[in-house]
Amino acid sequence: MLQKTTKELIIALLAGSLFGAGMLVSNMVNPQKIIAFLNVSGDWDPSLAFVMIGAIGVFSPIYHLFIKKRQQAIYGEPLTCIQHKNVDMHLIIGAVIFGIGWGLGGFCPGPAITSMANISPIIVIFIASLLLGSFLGRRYKKD
Repeated sequence: MLQKTTKELIIALLAGSLFGAGMLVSNMVNPQKIIAFLNVSGDWDPSLAFVMIGAIGVFSPIYHLFIKKRQQAIYGEPLTCIQHKNVDMHLIIGAVIFGIGWGLGGFCPGPAITSMANISPIIVIFIASLLLGSFLGRRYKKD
């Protein structure tokens, strides 16, 4: 089991809380809002595009001024870029399954975890499915 220091746990708590607050403020925890955004051929709600543009506008300068220059994370782990850049069948199938699930349910993992405080059956089913899919995907990749 991984040993986490108090500093790492505090940083993770702060980062997770900030991310969750962003999900709540932007209303990305509302599946109907997500479905309305993804429904470009129907009654399209473009408001989440402004959330994404705003997030890019905030993150881009921080990334280029501070993060990109660093060799290590705040708590010392090395920062590395993903070297695997091939688009293979596993990636395509995973992306298709993710997109279908996101479009049908209106949740992706971040907002779903943020919505766990609601304790609705839909969220519990989504999280259970997410964990099962992650487990099966890792098991499949090992074989």
